Amino acid sequence: MSALASSGARLDRLPISSWHYRIFWLIGAGMFFDGYDLYIAGPVLGTTVKTGFSTLTQNGWFLSLTFIGMTLGSLAAGFLGDRYGRRFTYQFNLMIFGLASLAAALAPDINWLNGLRFVMGFGLGAEIVVGYGTMTEFVPPQTRGKWMAFMAFVVVSGLPVTAVLARLIIPSFGWRPLFVVAGIGALIVWYLRKNLPESPRWLETQGRNNEADELLKRIEADVSGGKPLPPPAPAKPLEAFTLASLAGPKLLPLMVVGSVVLVTINALIFGFVNWLPSFFVKQGLSITQSLNYTLVIISGSLIGCALGAFAADRVGRKFTIIGGSIWCIVLGAIYPFMKQPEAVLGVGFVLIVGIYVLTSILYGVYTSELFPTEVRLRANGICNMFGRGATIVTPLLVVALFQTWGVTGVLAMMIGLLVIQIVVVWAWGIEPAKRRLEDLEAGGGAAKARAIA
Repeated sequence: MSALASSGARLDRLPISSWHYRIFWLIGAGMFFDGYDLYIAGPVLGTTVKTGFSTLTQNGWFLSLTFIGMTLGSLAAGFLGDRYGRRFTYQFNLMIFGLASLAAALAPDINWLNGLRFVMGFGLGAEIVVGYGTMTEFVPPQTRGKWMAFMAFVVVSGLPVTAVLARLIIPSFGWRPLFVVAGIGALIVWYLRKNLPESPRWLETQGRNNEADELLKRIEADVSGGKPLPPPAPAKPLEAFTLASLAGPKLLPLMVVGSVVLVTINALIFGFVNWLPSFFVKQGLSITQSLNYTLVIISGSLIGCALGAFAADRVGRKFTIIGGSIWCIVLGAIYPFMKQPEAVLGVGFVLIVGIYVLTSILYGVYTSELFPTEVRLRANGICNMFGRGATIVTPLLVVALFQTWGVTGVLAMMIGLLVIQIVVVWAWGIEPAKRRLEDLEAGGGAAKARAIA
């Protein structure tokens, strides 16, 4: 059974307008607070271990429980988003995350904090799947890479914001206010986002064509301002995809690609970046020195995301991923040998730039483009499940490697994952740059995309 892809064609021919920016910032605001909370672990855990509120092992459980929650949240969001819609799912998960963040600020001990972190993780995992997937379905193909990479820029901006707030707040007030900021911010965005529309592409795959048409008419009127719009591309007959299709010959290789790249980027962020304050404290720096070092190094994250946004449409997703991986391998091999503060900060800064070039493409762009609309969120949820699931054990591995071999052991694990990523993306990765989502689906789009990559 096939469906005509008129919603996609009508959306893709719309000129960029204030409507697109409104959608971007409403989705991006929620994604920002999730990004903020993704990175809150670094300064919080560096402080809790220094003050005796927790041990290094308990910090490992904090991160592992975050990933368990994110694993389950990613999977649940994928199935809920494809079944009940994008709008319902991103509002539901943001409310869970906001309430749990406020409760975490009142945690009496590390065990309570770790339990609440699991609930926050559930909301985090869901938001990442639904936010990126929804935005992918609204933006035109010619600039989709730039839009999605800048969405990752918004998410990653939570990293320097977290570092700045930690530097201003923790020395005087401790770590608890950081969770209050996350909770209040998320609930404000939850209220504002109630006016976000459903995805017309998703409505059409559900057979709700009249609803999709009425919504598209309102969008077109908003974008055009009464002026004529260019005609949409001819509708294409598309193959119907189901959950079973994810194990079929067209989509299974892409499931492998999506899972491998998310395992790798999660390990880079949560096995290295988030541990920087704890590494520095354990190497003898004070909390203030640790936060200062971390702030300097992670300032490269926004530059990396901006470079990723520039490269996404111009260079292409596939070669940016491979080039960024080589960049991180070289800098990761050099970093452990840096001893002088200037060298540690300089090489660490450039390494973070490379990591966040990859982050902007892998979180923000690539994995949301790999799959058809009918199964986009479920496929991304499953890939994120593997990505998050694999990193459940990453914090425990990081502790063991760091205690035995220091930062060298941690980075050796990262380099191994990057090598695997290069091989998998080179062999099975596709190139979606400047191609309509429906063109990737129609007539074995995955194979054709691979042929032109």
